Amino acid sequence: MSIKLKTRVENIVKLLDEKKGEEIEVFNLEDSDYIAKAVILVNSLGGKHTGALYDNLRVAFREFGESILGADESDDWIVIDLGDILIHIMTPQYRMRYSIEEFLKELKEGKFKSDKENI
Repeated sequence: MSIKLKTRVENIVKLLDEKKGEEIEVFNLEDSDYIAKAVILVNSLGGKHTGALYDNLRVAFREFGESILGADESDDWIVIDLGDILIHIMTPQYRMRYSIEEFLKELKEGKFKSDKENI
């Protein structure tokens, strides 16, 4: 992970941890064929906490100079797009149901790479 990207990810993880985000996991996908270079997963304590974590990130991003390109919100799951970083804030139930970790691990291992040489 580049130093700049690593620093940005560390700042986000630190803030999520300070605001009681749980089971924070970071995936470095720079060498993968994916829309983002890094993905951060974090559990919230519940619906209101999901929104509160997002609100805290929005305030901090102004200080960090980060720009949110888009976000998809519900009470149980918020996805924040910073371009090269995706942040998934979700309740533990949603995280278990969708098993994003498994997909990201398989992606990182190259399971979904297309064989471009045969095209």
